[in-house]
Formats: sequence, structure tokens, C-alpha cells
Amino acid sequence: MKKRNGFTVMARLIGLVKPLAGFMVLAILMGFVGHLCAAFITIFGGYAVLSLLKFDIPVGLTAIFVSVGIFALLRGILRYAEQACNHFIAFKLLALIRDKVFQALRKLCPAKLEGKDKGDLISVITSDIELLEVFYAHTISPVAIAFLFTVVMCLFIGSYHPFLGAIALIAYITVGVAIPLITSKLSGDDGMKFRTKSGDLSSFVLESLRGLSETLQYGQGEKRLNEMNVGTDELSKDESKMKRTSGRNLAATNTIILVFDLAMLFASALLYRDGTVDFSGVLIPTIALMSSFGPCVALANLGSTLQNTFAAGNRVLDILDETPTVQEVTGSPEITFNGAAAENVTFSYGTETILDDVSLQIPEGSVVGIVGKSGSGKSTLLKLFMRFWDVQNGSVKISDTDITEINTTNLRDTESFVTQETHLFHDSIKNNLRIANPGVTDKEIEDACKKASVHDFIMSLPQGYDTPVGELGDTLSGGERQRIGLARAFLHNSPFLLLDEPTSNLDSLNEAVILKSLNEERENKTVLLVSHRQSTMRIANKIYSMESLSRTGRSS
Repeated sequence: MKKRNGFTVMARLIGLVKPLAGFMVLAILMGFVGHLCAAFITIFGGYAVLSLLKFDIPVGLTAIFVSVGIFALLRGILRYAEQACNHFIAFKLLALIRDKVFQALRKLCPAKLEGKDKGDLISVITSDIELLEVFYAHTISPVAIAFLFTVVMCLFIGSYHPFLGAIALIAYITVGVAIPLITSKLSGDDGMKFRTKSGDLSSFVLESLRGLSETLQYGQGEKRLNEMNVGTDELSKDESKMKRTSGRNLAATNTIILVFDLAMLFASALLYRDGTVDFSGVLIPTIALMSSFGPCVALANLGSTLQNTFAAGNRVLDILDETPTVQEVTGSPEITFNGAAAENVTFSYGTETILDDVSLQIPEGSVVGIVGKSGSGKSTLLKLFMRFWDVQNGSVKISDTDITEINTTNLRDTESFVTQETHLFHDSIKNNLRIANPGVTDKEIEDACKKASVHDFIMSLPQGYDTPVGELGDTLSGGERQRIGLARAFLHNSPFLLLDEPTSNLDSLNEAVILKSLNEERENKTVLLVSHRQSTMRIANKIYSMESLSRTGRSS
């Protein structure tokens, strides 16, 4: 995780406001005028007192009461409008940020997300992004409002005497700048620790839910519950620490405000004693300062809460700044499939070499089989054809073109990849099938399912193709999910099929139906087939052994 300071995170987050800059300016203006109205209600009350005491004032008593009524009405309206505008900006920006994060994840997938903690990612996408609402709704405009308000109030109070204006300026800076900075410094990286532990706990809970059957089977429920309770208690302690910091911050803020109010009173009283100001120069500056800390207090309260928000922003920026392992290709000429090949391919996961100088030819219209022991790189080779990773040496080609030069969308349209584990979304069977080709008809869906030997099973279900599959397809068996994955491949209707153990979870009857379908499709399809089953390999024109393909295997 990249460590950024609070100002860097703030600058990056502010940069995202650009599409809604007009609304932000409007919110700042409404907030600024609204706070002036609130302050001048009290100030005009001071003028009314002076009027009753027969002092000369700049406005008449009637005008004072009318103005106070207008100020009160405007304060309510502008406060509501400012908050509505800020929250519109915040939630609109959260939607835009989620869109950016999902675009980033799409580019990072699968190479950079392989082995990533899914629970932690979910925590970033949900709670971390949600926390940014505090920044967009309650930070940017309050900072700007506080600055403008401070300038106006210092000039107003300073009009009675520059020394009084200086006291007001010091008071505003202390409450609105110094306290938040000191609180933030004292908080250290508490916010980041809290967000990290929150992500870890989310991961643990998600893992526990997914492994519930195994937990019950092996009697590990109490152990995992204890671990979950320990994680929750640690999170509660961190949160309590942050709340204590926030409480001390509030106490310090209120104490300092009282000190400056008294300082203003004593300073103006001394000036009055010296004859430098009259009684109005004591009353108005004092009540003006007392009634004008609202915008600065809003900033003071951010000192502790922003630590959590900036920590969340830092985690979001980590995803947005992550460099994809494989860069998408656009702007190249479209290709049509006429065969594939791997030429002297070497590939490693980190320091572990998986493929070493592997070469094979896959002629158009052929079925090429790949066999080999577990861990020999069979699945990895298929993923390289999909360009989930780029090879370190050699080249992978489609239609005599290196796949690093083929438009990514064109490449994925040309290929259909069936993995060993078919992922199903929490939706109906029909919608899970339409993912492969949203424009297909119900008849085409049924035909594809018949080829995958799953149509009869689907029709036996109470709701047929509208039957929900449950989360992660848990209501279906491994073989049923696998056949739905094959049906997706048929619906995608690409010329190049990459099948990774497509019959591993099937009985002999279903395997025979699927192999018959693949055999019938071979005139229009080219198939790269990985399997341990000899019966599956009977449809292959040529079979390669990973041990003979790899230089490491050949030398051994």
C-alpha cells in the first residue's frame, strides 16, 4: 500500500470534483451567505441594544427587526440548500468514483487481482468509498466557507480597531487550522489502521461464510467465532481510541473559543478605558466573535474524523493508481481467426518458471489436446492465449499476429474460455447464460444448453430457465455449473474454444453428449482442449504433452 500524506490525498480527491465544480461553487456561496446571516442576527441584536441605550448606530430599530427576520429566514433556506447541494455533489461523486474503481479493477483483472483478498476489495468498494461522503459533503465547501467568512468577519471586527481584528484572526486560525492539524498529528495513522483492520475483518467474515460447511464438518465453529470476536474487539478498541481523540478535540475547541471570547472582551474593554473605542466598540466586536465560530468549529471537528476518511481515500487511490500487468490494446486492425500458435513461450509467476520454451501449433478447424501432470502449466497456457498475462519470452499468436498487437475486445470476441470452476452470479439461469451474448434469443439459449447436455436438467427445475442459482451458484452441483459454463461458450459463438477440463465433473453419459457437440462444431470451431481424461482426448486431432513441450520437461 502506498503511503500518502493527508494533503496529497486531499488534493487528489478535490481533483475528482471537477465535473461538479459549478455545484460546489454554488454550495460555497450559499453556505457563506448563510453563515453571515446567522452571525449578523446576533450583531444586529447588539445594534438594537445600543439603540435602546441611545447610542448612534448605522441602521434604525425598525430596519434591525426587519433585517433580523430576513436573516433568520435566509439562514434556514440557505442552510438547507447548501446541505442539499453538498450531498448531491457527494453522492454523485461517489457514483463516479465507484465507476472509476470498477474500470480500474477491470483493467487490473485478472493478473493484479490474482490472490488479492476479496473481502478487503469489497470493503474498499463499499465502506471506504462511502466514507468519502464526509469529505465531499462536509469538508471542501466548509473549508472555503470558513476562509471567506474569516476574511469578512476580521474586516468587520477590525473596522472598530485593528487590534481587535487581529485577535479575531488569531482566534479563527487557532480553531479552524491549528486544532485540526494538531489533532490530525496526534491521531497518527490510527485511521489507516482502523480501515485496514476493518478490511481484514470483512475478509475473515466472507471467508467464514463461504467455508461454513467445512467449518461445521470439522468442528471449527467455536475457533473461528473466537477469532472473529478478537478481530471485532480490536476494531472496537481502535474506534474507541479515535472517539476519545475526537472528544478531547471537542473539549479543547470549546475551551479555546471561551478563552478568545474573554480575550476579545478584555482587549476591547482596555481600548474603551483608554478612550480608543466607545461602548459599541466593546459590545459589537465581542458578540460578533462569539457568534462567528460556526464555520471554524466545523473545521476543528474534522481533525479526527478526516483521519478515517483520508485512510479510506488512500485505499481507494491505491486501486486507481495501480498499474495493470496487461495493458489493453485499441486502434489496431481487426483480425479474423485462422489458427493460433505459441512460439518459444517462457512464463513465470514471480520467480517460479511455469512454461519454459513452449511451442505448439493450433491449425484452424482442429481439436488440439494438451495433457500433463498437475502444475505443469496447462491452465496457464490457456490463460496466456486469453492474454490474462503477457509472456516473458517468445510470443503467443492468433492468425499469425502477436496477441499484444490485437485489440483486446477483438481478441476476447475471437475466444471462448471455459475454466475448471464456472462462476455463476446470483441471478436466474437464463440471465447467467445471457452474459455470454446479451442479444441471443430463448431458442438459441435452449440450443446451446442442449449441446452442453444441460437443457433437460434445467427444464426439470420448478421455474425452468428462470430458476435462481443462488449466491455463487451454490444451489447447483459442480457438474451442472460446468455444463452451464459450456453452454455460455457455445452462446459466445467465437471461432476459438479454450476448454480447461470441460468434462472433469461429468459422468460418462453427459461427457459423450458434450464431446459429440464439440465434434459436430469442429468445422466452424478450433478447440484447444485440456483434460486428464483419455475418453475426452479421443476427439483431438493432435495431443501435446506438457512435459515434452517444456524445455525443463524435455531436459529431465
